[in-house]
Amino acid sequence: MGEPAPVPAAVSPPTDWPAPPGGCLEANRMGTFDWDLDSGRMHLDDGALGVFDLRPDEFDGRPAGLAARVPDPEAGRLDTLVNQALRDGSGGYGAYFRIRRRDGVPQWTHTQGHIRRDAEGRPHRIFGVVRDATAELGHAAQRQATDEERARDTRLVEEITSVLAHTRTVQDVRDALAGPHSMRQLGASAIVLGLIEAGRVQIAFRAPDGPVIRELESTPLDDDLPLNEAVRAQTPRYVRSREEFATRFPRLWRHFAPMGIASAAYLPLTAQGQPLGALGLLFGEERHFPVEEHNLLVALASGIAQGLQRAILFEQEHDLAENLQQAMLPRTIPQVPGTRIAVRYRSAGVSRDIGGDWYDVIPLPGGRVAAVIGDVEGHDTHATAVMGQLRIVLRAYAAEGHPAATVMARASAFLGDLDTERFATCLYAEHDPATGWLRLVRAGHLAPLLRRADATVTTLPVTGGVPLGIATPPSAETPVNDLQLRRGETLLMCTDGLVERRGSDLDEGIAEVLRALRTGPTDLERLADWVSEAGAAALDEDDMALVLLRRT
Repeated sequence: MGEPAPVPAAVSPPTDWPAPPGGCLEANRMGTFDWDLDSGRMHLDDGALGVFDLRPDEFDGRPAGLAARVPDPEAGRLDTLVNQALRDGSGGYGAYFRIRRRDGVPQWTHTQGHIRRDAEGRPHRIFGVVRDATAELGHAAQRQATDEERARDTRLVEEITSVLAHTRTVQDVRDALAGPHSMRQLGASAIVLGLIEAGRVQIAFRAPDGPVIRELESTPLDDDLPLNEAVRAQTPRYVRSREEFATRFPRLWRHFAPMGIASAAYLPLTAQGQPLGALGLLFGEERHFPVEEHNLLVALASGIAQGLQRAILFEQEHDLAENLQQAMLPRTIPQVPGTRIAVRYRSAGVSRDIGGDWYDVIPLPGGRVAAVIGDVEGHDTHATAVMGQLRIVLRAYAAEGHPAATVMARASAFLGDLDTERFATCLYAEHDPATGWLRLVRAGHLAPLLRRADATVTTLPVTGGVPLGIATPPSAETPVNDLQLRRGETLLMCTDGLVERRGSDLDEGIAEVLRALRTGPTDLERLADWVSEAGAAALDEDDMALVLLRRT
């Protein structure tokens, strides 16, 4: 038998073994940070300073001190990610981002943070690591491809956000999602939008248009569907493969399988803490939804939710103002012997604000009649409220039998004494059918138009005064114009919504209405429809009120 193998001598570890944590981190281009959210202070160790290519004297201990290295788009994306994690109760976050080193060379960096919360769940501290991730992201060509894709996605986010910033109605939001800058550019083959209505998730939009799946159009909020889950949990829900779809959501999968859907992202839409619904992006290929794509989708969902909330609030206020305005306008038009009167009123389109247009017809003593039309400055519920008060006051003063000039002067003083800075334009016409006598007072309003019995038309030269609510010297007299209205002649009074059009001056609009007044039918009601339709092109811009008064 041979000699036994020698026993190796014990090997002593290196003198610096085990290596200190700081040394291990620095050797791997890593460092740590500690961020006190209450004070706003942030500590970076030497390794972290090295990752950011900063000297100790170049960092002031606040997150804003990293701005010299982190470009604004990357900083904005990180802020969105961190704020989302702080709000949704997450225990941490992670993200890749780019910095620009001292020599101008871009560097991929990775951060991972742990969120510490107090007993009530309030976040008060974050500590974590940062590291140079350039090597793991591969060679320059891969980085360039990643940069180009990130730039494309960032541009897309900016484009969609820009479009949504100009939306006013829910339909505008739908159009933006289906338009050329929609999220389908992210590769989604279909988009679906669900909104919360009375404890249910109601499908409000889908693109492209396809067959309606009736059992999924309106579902209880607690239903086992990914769109509903995203609403309830207020966090994104991802389905990454066909197998996952079939296993987790078999009821949904039997509809999606024939459509070629392979994966999906369901994003909650929340604005100012208020859940509005969820957005579903459906893809024709399986996707893993890495952190970068998750961050992008969360940022997009945030912009969509803000646009959607603005649209919902706008439509609610628009409906309130329109109902209020309709309630303040006359329900019936009195019949006065010797005259025929027709009125028309149309509110601005839903994409526009409701204004303060109004009209009124007031029987006066002695068989006379007063027709009034006006417009309070502004386009909001306040303008509508002021309009209602002013109409009541004008009617009361007129019914007391005051002269036209006195009625308008007292109405102006009333408006000036109200707790408002609004003024109003107004045209007041007092008519005696027996004699044809017509007295007009114009306060900053459009001059009336006249159609004669032979269908010729003209603008009446009525001297005007300042709008109601604007102070005038005590000695100033209200201009009064006396005219004669012959049998068969028709007086037209309107607000500027009938004549103003975007891209055209006022004279062009008045000329168009004069043409309609001249060529319209003889019947007064049909003539009112004819003239108001001539001004329909302007209706989406502003309210419109119209009064026709004919001596018979």
